Amino acid sequence: MVAFSFIPKSHHVVMNHLSSFWLFSLLFTTAIAAQESSITRIAFGSCANQSAPQPIWDAINKFDPQLFIWLGDNIYGDIKRPLKVFGKERTFGPWRNTPRFIPSSEEEMKSRYAIAKATPGYSRLHRNAKVIGTWDDHDYGLNDAGKEFDHKVRNQKLMLDFLDEPLDSPRRKQAGVYASYTYGPPNRKVKVIVLDTRYHRDPLRSDGSILGDTQWGWLENELRGPLSEITIIGSSVQVISNISATTGPLFYMESWGRFPKERKRLFQLISDTKRNGVIFISGDVHFGEITRYDCSVGYPLYDVTSSGLVQYVEKVIPYTLRPIIRLLFWYTPSTMRVINEKCKFKSCTYGQQNFGAISIDWNANPVTIRLEVRDVNGHAVLGTNVSLPELQPRGPNILTDPTAKGKSQRHCTLEIDLPGTTRYRLAVLIYFTTAVLAMALLGLIIGVVLTITACVYKCKVD
Repeated sequence: MVAFSFIPKSHHVVMNHLSSFWLFSLLFTTAIAAQESSITRIAFGSCANQSAPQPIWDAINKFDPQLFIWLGDNIYGDIKRPLKVFGKERTFGPWRNTPRFIPSSEEEMKSRYAIAKATPGYSRLHRNAKVIGTWDDHDYGLNDAGKEFDHKVRNQKLMLDFLDEPLDSPRRKQAGVYASYTYGPPNRKVKVIVLDTRYHRDPLRSDGSILGDTQWGWLENELRGPLSEITIIGSSVQVISNISATTGPLFYMESWGRFPKERKRLFQLISDTKRNGVIFISGDVHFGEITRYDCSVGYPLYDVTSSGLVQYVEKVIPYTLRPIIRLLFWYTPSTMRVINEKCKFKSCTYGQQNFGAISIDWNANPVTIRLEVRDVNGHAVLGTNVSLPELQPRGPNILTDPTAKGKSQRHCTLEIDLPGTTRYRLAVLIYFTTAVLAMALLGLIIGVVLTITACVYKCKVD
């Protein structure tokens, strides 16, 4: 301060202006650099029950993603009633008279979002990474709900509050939570599109619309918009895998495969817009899986399903019975599942806690994309490498090429198109096993009754 006391006042003014200019330039350059830095690590996941322990965040933070994408069921906001077969309120069976799931109040939804947001591991991720996402049925407000749900407008605001969406965001003014983002500098751009598969969805079994007319128009504009090297499309339900087609009539899961016309329209739109580098990510089903479909847009479409940040299929199964679940996964026909030596289990389906991870090596020649499902310790349990040139058309589409008709390729036969003997083999196995066990139990009961009767008769004779 003393040294500057001998400098003329005009010099002080000049120096202050110069300091302000350089500070502004530094901040501006830093902001541009942050905005234009290459995205190399993306994490995603779904099905995070806020009321249960969430150790998975430690593994996600260790992966150190620059971007995290919620794929739905970010909280479990609806109320699940007990499973009752008998009594006044029956929630299960052909004679049920009470819904198993009912919506929560607005205050209860806010409370559950607050719990989720305050989870230490997630709070740390939220500080260090950009967080975006969409919703699925349980944070939408009701299990398996679609456009008929009464509280969707109210719950849209709550979900966007959870994601810290700006108050002036277009997402707060539109019908639905769909959105798009673009990251990275030229020649390394990653576009992320998150769809809303709830707000406009027609009833299941209707083969109606999933996205609704307005969202379809928006999606077409996004796909026809500025090019990006990679385009990630996030859907809360599976796009390529249609495992529900092979688990029926035992049970059915929600997927794009339940709406064949919509899925065909989605593939056709990608093809018509000549959008290269498309990768799907999805959730909902409580297990992890990587699938691909080679016969729709001229290059392989991958769908990385990560479901089970907290809720996962093996959670409800006793430890000793889990190998049976893994065997059933292996037995379930899937012509689209990516099968390789990098899978933890032979089925290449993972039914424990997991998150999805995408790693991009922009410096490799060619650029390499690593698609993974990782476990609670951060280890890859499913994975496959894809080079960027693979995600560009390389020849005629097998579905439209007359010379390709009749050819059978592993990743070109939708499960819904499988012969009945293959498609329903899981149901046949379960029904046959159940019948054998029932007959064995009946035989055991008859044997016990006959033995007791013989003993009683013998005692009377004696």
